[in-house]
Amino acid sequence: MDPVIEAIRQELTAHADPEIREKSQRFFKEEVRCYGMKTATAISIAKKYWKEVNSREKQEIFRLCEELYRSGMMEEAFVVSVWAPRLADRYEPGDIAVFRHWVETYITNWATCDGLCNHAVGDYIVRYPEQVGELKGWTQSENRWMRRAAAVSLIVPAKRGMFLAEALEIADLLLTDTDDMVQKGYGWLLKEASRKHTDEVFSYVMTNKKEMPRTALRYAIELMPKDLKTEAMKKDR
Repeated sequence: MDPVIEAIRQELTAHADPEIREKSQRFFKEEVRCYGMKTATAISIAKKYWKEVNSREKQEIFRLCEELYRSGMMEEAFVVSVWAPRLADRYEPGDIAVFRHWVETYITNWATCDGLCNHAVGDYIVRYPEQVGELKGWTQSENRWMRRAAAVSLIVPAKRGMFLAEALEIADLLLTDTDDMVQKGYGWLLKEASRKHTDEVFSYVMTNKKEMPRTALRYAIELMPKDLKTEAMKKDR
């Protein structure tokens, strides 16, 4: 085991709180494995050890991330979520295969999915926008976290007004998905896109509201003016 991984695990263990560990489970439908600590504590530890690894080669850091993921512990996944975006200026086109592998293999809950995809994968797509088709492919996966990842990877760019057409296309591909984690994921994407493109997202919602699950619809219209929300929520007679 790499000494940095060993040190991280020792520090996470030292901060473990059985009461927080027990309370953490209530936020997830699936069983999660965690040390038990506030997210801010895990992030602080991740930042501390980033200073020790940032001078290493990118592929070596990716290997450390994989070792952290393999433990199945949520806070170790949070370390990856902190480290991976810090490599953004070193990303290369082929790195999407690494992210795909991580999501397919190690992501087992919404927190680790969003932690990796909101920033690391989102930053990658901003750097290589021609690769956005990769996310569209993820929408067809049998893995619910791959499908959620397809949407939440565009959250931050969408918030800035980017990738509107792609966000709507991903929503189309996920429109009738029966998984609530996926519905919330693409609904959230539409909500963030609505910050800069309210009219376009409202039009999309009105066009698709008969098919769109109510969970996704409520997320999508959350930031809209009251009159538009009321219109969107009307039940068709």
